[in-house]
Parts: sequence; structure tokens; C-alpha cells
Amino acid sequence: MGSTEFLSKLKDNLPWMARYPLDAARAFLESTAFEKKHLLISVANHFEPGWSEDGILDHELQLKRLRAYVETARKTGDLVRDSDGTKFRHTNFYPAEQYDPVILDILAEMQADGLGEVEVHLHHGVETPDNSENLRKQLVDFRDVLAERHKCLSRFEGDAMPRYAFVHGNLALANSANGKFCGVDDEMRILWETGCYADLTLPSAPDCSQVSVINRIYWPAGDLSQPRPHDKADRCGVGAEKPNAPMLITGPLRFGTRGGIRPFIEDGALTNALGSDLSRLRRWMNANVIVSGRSDWVFVKLYAHGFFDHDQSASIGEGARRLFSEIVEAGERSGAYSTHFVSAREMFNIATAAIDGRTGDPNAYRNYALLPIMQASSRTVAAKV
Repeated sequence: MGSTEFLSKLKDNLPWMARYPLDAARAFLESTAFEKKHLLISVANHFEPGWSEDGILDHELQLKRLRAYVETARKTGDLVRDSDGTKFRHTNFYPAEQYDPVILDILAEMQADGLGEVEVHLHHGVETPDNSENLRKQLVDFRDVLAERHKCLSRFEGDAMPRYAFVHGNLALANSANGKFCGVDDEMRILWETGCYADLTLPSAPDCSQVSVINRIYWPAGDLSQPRPHDKADRCGVGAEKPNAPMLITGPLRFGTRGGIRPFIEDGALTNALGSDLSRLRRWMNANVIVSGRSDWVFVKLYAHGFFDHDQSASIGEGARRLFSEIVEAGERSGAYSTHFVSAREMFNIATAAIDGRTGDPNAYRNYALLPIMQASSRTVAAKV
């Protein structure tokens, strides 16, 4: 990396780095050492079976990779279960611009088998900047085909609009990457108006799209019609008034060292480089991502690229089995925490329950606000039979 590139990267990252000491102090002061914790773990999988370094793979190769992935996910889910008996699984954010009905049928079958709910991923504005009209149409079209054809996504009771969680391709949420990989200033407003209940893109450091707010569950406090409205935060807390905006659920963003010398960024990525060692759990928990006032519910949003072959062991295979089994067992053995594997929807529901003042075991609130369309459809079919 040349000096010019280094200085540019440093400038992009100074806002959150400057806040890092204050956030670390906040995490320490809000933590309660002698309180049993409930550890809520959700993995946002940027789910792209077509991905390759040489471009999008053909349909048959995608299906071959996907079938192998499903078997790996099924084996891991059968072997690794949380304190409630729930299978370890990811939330599968599928890219709208790569829609394939056969692949989505398989993803819907995975969801029905408890191997991961389906949500919305999107790469856009890659070659040239996108525009608001096109973005809105793409989101609505994909939302509706997921809900109507594949029975994925979710709804609030009594509300017909399908709701979705979102992960931005290339990390450029709300045109936050200096105009690259998006182009739509009012993206956050469009997300909200088309049914996005939560965004799980962050953290994105050291990318220029990283905002100054870190280790938070919050609502954007900026103007939703402008770029980077999530660079300002209304923190989610017990009793807080819910604004008309998606909830942002960020993963841990912490510094660590290797061998006590080499610094690195812990961002919750399930990768071979960051490893599958139980020591990662300490950094995730020390980020202390909570709903303010509910210190015993700790939210750990991780992420993965499920079809990066070199990372598949760490994200869903043997490395993941080892790490997450050890996490569950360590909590049960010590009594310090219980582990709950949750989907993005369930994480949102539990955060919403905390905001509403609910207490106790968060397992009771997995379906607190949003209900899966697939579950409602199954009840309807059963009633007709």
C-alpha cells in the first residue's frame, strides 16, 4: 500500500477510530460482571452460490455448489444446537440481481428444515450509479417474489406488506462508499418504505463505508433522504420511541493482537484468517452490543460469505462446528451465559421485546413481532386440510 492510499484509508477510518476509546469505556461501564448473560448469535451470510473470482458461475455449477453446501449446513445444524435446542444456522441474504427460482426453491426448503431464513442482499450501482426509481422497483419485485412464490420473508400481524432484513452488496449502504457501488442518496428511506425492518451490513471497516457509530443497535438519526443517515444514531433502549426507520444491528468492531504484537480488526467475520478459536468470543462479548437498559441480553451479529471456499470450514463446516459447540458448552459448564442461535428476524424481534421492556429468557420472544410468511402459510394449508 502506497503512502497516498494509506493516508486516504486512514482518513476514511478516523471517525470511528476516534470514537473507539469512548465506545470501549461505554462497553465496560454498561457490562455487569456477575449477571448471567443471554448470548444471542446471528450469522448474516452473504449468500452467493454464483460467486467466483472470474464472474458469475453458470446455473449447473451453482446448483452443484449449493447442494454440497446444504449437506454441510444440515450436518452442522444436526451436531450443533444452542441452549434451547435450536440448530446452528445462518440467515441467508440472497442477491436480488442474481434471482434464480430453482435456487430460491432450495433456499426455501432449507428454511423449512430450520437451516436458515431467507432475506435480501443487493449489489447495485457497480458499473454506473443506480437511481432511486430503479432501486425501489428492484427491491419491491424481489420482495414480492420471495414472499408470494417462495413463502419467505415475514409480516407483522395484520399487515399485508412483506418485511425483510437487508445487507448491502459491497458494503455501500445509503451511498456511503464515496459514490461507489450504490449511487442512491435516499436508499435508507427507500428501504424503509419497501418493508426493510433491519439492516445488518455493518461493520464494514476498514472500508470507507464504515460510519462513526460502532457496536450499537440503533436507528439512523440523520435525514433518510440523504447519504449516510446512519452516521448519527438514536440508540435503541428500553422504553425508547420507535422512529420510522430500519433498525441497524451492527456486529462487533474491536481491535485485537496476534502474539501480543500484530494488531488486527475483529469484525465478526467467520473466515479462515480470523480462525475458529474460542478466544474470539471474548472480543465479541466485550463489544457489548445491547439494547440500552437490558444488559443481560448480548447481541452478537456475525457475518460470512458462504461460498468463499477457503472460508467455508470457518463459516459452516468443521471450524464452525468446533467453535460454536465450544461456545455453547462453555456457557453451560460455567453458568455464565446461555447461548441462543437466532435468525436476523428473531434478533430484531428480541431487540424489539427488550425495547418494550420485556425481561427473562429471550427464547420466548423469537416471534415477538414479525412472523415468518412460511409459518403462516403452513398453518393456512393445515387448516384447509
